[in-house]
Amino acid sequence: MKIAIGSDNAAFELKKILIKHMTELGHEVKDFGIDSPEDATNYPEIGERVALAVKEQGFERGVLVCGTGIGMCIVGNKIPGVCAALCHDTFSAERAIKSNNAQIITMGARVIGPELAKKIVTTWLESVFTPGPSSPKIQMVADLDSKYKK
Repeated sequence: MKIAIGSDNAAFELKKILIKHMTELGHEVKDFGIDSPEDATNYPEIGERVALAVKEQGFERGVLVCGTGIGMCIVGNKIPGVCAALCHDTFSAERAIKSNNAQIITMGARVIGPELAKKIVTTWLESVFTPGPSSPKIQMVADLDSKYKK
């Protein structure tokens, strides 16, 4: 799978761990984030890069990490047609795909540790969306994107 990833400086180390983990799982991973923990690029810029990579550049999924994961989740959901989900447990990661077809997962490096983050990412990447009872709800969300898009 082709995966876009990005972090701000609060989650730089976790991002490196996740890149290594996803690469070892056989995925193609491209970093759209900062190159050093001293880089103070703000999370909205990085979140936008990853969300656009998912929307327009052929990346199947995206991973965004910051201090809490909240800011990155908000940014990811500002790009019409992109769905980001904040997940700090494996059940939420699985449901992010199976119930919501979320292309982006966000996590907080100050909230969870690296081992749990790897488990969450693995669960999310192994989960598959299958159209079913959630499909009408997903369409309703997509309709909201269209309705309020400027």
